[in-house]
Amino acid sequence: MNPERIFDAFPAPSYRGAQEQALRDVRDAFAAGNDVVLVRAPTGSGKSLLARAVAGCARTVEEAEPSEAAGAYYTTPQVSQLDDVAADDLLADLNVIRGKSNYTCILPDERETPVNQAPCVRERGYDCSVKHRCPYFSDRAIASNRSIAAMTLAYFMQTAGSEVFRTRDVVVIDEAHGLAEWAEMYATIQLGPRTVPFWDELRVPEVDGLDRAVRYAENVAQICTRRKDELLSQESLTPREVRQRDRLQELIGELDWFVSDYRDPQSATTWLVDQSDLRSSENEGDGGGSEGDGEKLGGPLTIKPMDPERYLRHTVWDRGNKFALLSATILNKAAFCRQVGLDPADVALVDVEHTFPVEHRPLYDVTQGKMTYEHRSETTPKLARTIVQVMQEHPDEKGLVHAHSYDIQERLADLLRDFGVGDRIRVHDRDSRDAALEEWKASDDPDVFLSVKMEEALDLKGELCRWQVLCKAPFLNTGDSRVAHRLEEGQWAWYYRTALRTIIQACGRVVRAPDDYGATYLADSSLLDVFDRARSDMPDWFAAQVDRMERPELPAFEPQAAVSEGSSSGGRSRGGSGRNSSSARGSSGSRSRSRNSSGSSPLADVWDTDG
Repeated sequence: MNPERIFDAFPAPSYRGAQEQALRDVRDAFAAGNDVVLVRAPTGSGKSLLARAVAGCARTVEEAEPSEAAGAYYTTPQVSQLDDVAADDLLADLNVIRGKSNYTCILPDERETPVNQAPCVRERGYDCSVKHRCPYFSDRAIASNRSIAAMTLAYFMQTAGSEVFRTRDVVVIDEAHGLAEWAEMYATIQLGPRTVPFWDELRVPEVDGLDRAVRYAENVAQICTRRKDELLSQESLTPREVRQRDRLQELIGELDWFVSDYRDPQSATTWLVDQSDLRSSENEGDGGGSEGDGEKLGGPLTIKPMDPERYLRHTVWDRGNKFALLSATILNKAAFCRQVGLDPADVALVDVEHTFPVEHRPLYDVTQGKMTYEHRSETTPKLARTIVQVMQEHPDEKGLVHAHSYDIQERLADLLRDFGVGDRIRVHDRDSRDAALEEWKASDDPDVFLSVKMEEALDLKGELCRWQVLCKAPFLNTGDSRVAHRLEEGQWAWYYRTALRTIIQACGRVVRAPDDYGATYLADSSLLDVFDRARSDMPDWFAAQVDRMERPELPAFEPQAAVSEGSSSGGRSRGGSGRNSSSARGSSGSRSRSRNSSGSSPLADVWDTDG
């Protein structure tokens, strides 16, 4: 790696904000001998451009000896972030590769077949006449042979050990704050009717400890191997059999990894096993038979790793010589390093200054009580009334409500319709998530989008959204065994820090440039508790927002004013500086409304269990 190339590798014609200083600091950090540099860059600082500059410092093929790694990887957990990279002309030399399922076959009779189910994977010895034009293999060949290959973190981890995507000189991970959690998710093993093709034929014992889980994992892996070999012996497979074969291969790898890691005395990974009881799984298949021999039977299993250092070493740290990890919310360097298996002494942290005026990103305290499960029924109606008042405050501006779960979203939607403001409300369910979001963004109407799990990777610049409401402190589910295990060990600082990280991410959705502005309203009093308990981990630029937080004077509750032309609030809007909207932002006035809401309510399919 040559850090001195970082300025020449910066892809934009000029710098904005603190980018030039950030490049200087990153260069110096690598020049000082650090193999890993954490870049804490706030929302809107141009992390993708910084990432491209770091990737451009990688050793070139011409500079490298035959045994030396060259080139760079760019990877991010967020599919939407990769889409943004692919669409950015300044990042055109980041050659994007996606998983096979994202491409369709180009053979005349297979135009709707994803590449991972095409004839080349269904038929043994199939010689594809158009493989050189196949969109997947074409993208893969380009990405593997060019200086910078871009992919999702999932694809990056899946290609560990690949002959195509070998070790490179530099690895850049964007949105890296959740690296440990993503690794835990990818390394988690689900054994149940939806994940094991022959689940109904299995006899599943009651697993009373990790030793028993390991023995059972070995048994299932052996059955998977036999089943896979049977499929491989066939001359051709149906698409369904192809999916089974691929899933069996994945299971074999997952189970073998679990067994070897558990038995490795050097591994620092802690494994947990959750098992549903047999009764709860009866509707999905009985999990394998009777209790004829007296053995207690159990239901589906989930085998979870905590802080999977060895997994990350294999899938990430062995893939490059130098690493740059970028995020706005790597809040505690030492804690982050412990979680991902790095020695803090060998890691540098570069802080990038926030250049957006703090008065353009105000926080407002409109708390109505706690939104924990035991208090929610009392607090939610008051929260819904507050949302109506915020809608009155912003009669001509689009808003986003972070509902946190589908249960909260549905209840709020019902209440808002009961109040008579349903014509301005949009919702989504899991299946319509992306389409509903794009439709709302494309609309000129000042509609309010009730969202679930959209705190990250959402760019709502300018008029796309001028205000948002955070309905619930985003605490992790204490019913999850990993969370419970950490709290039993007293890791409460981690618990509040994780919630703070999500809050900061959410607050950045509506202010995307120095001249942008957007207000964030905090409706759950537990959000203020997070600020108090995680204050020491709060970046200075966000602490400045918290210190300026105030309780706003909202209009009196008058639902009709939230949906009518010309609100009784006089069209005033706090926006970024609290000035009148027409004078501060050149508002075009009230819009006519032609769209009628369908009034449909999403299914009450809760995304997670709220603690």
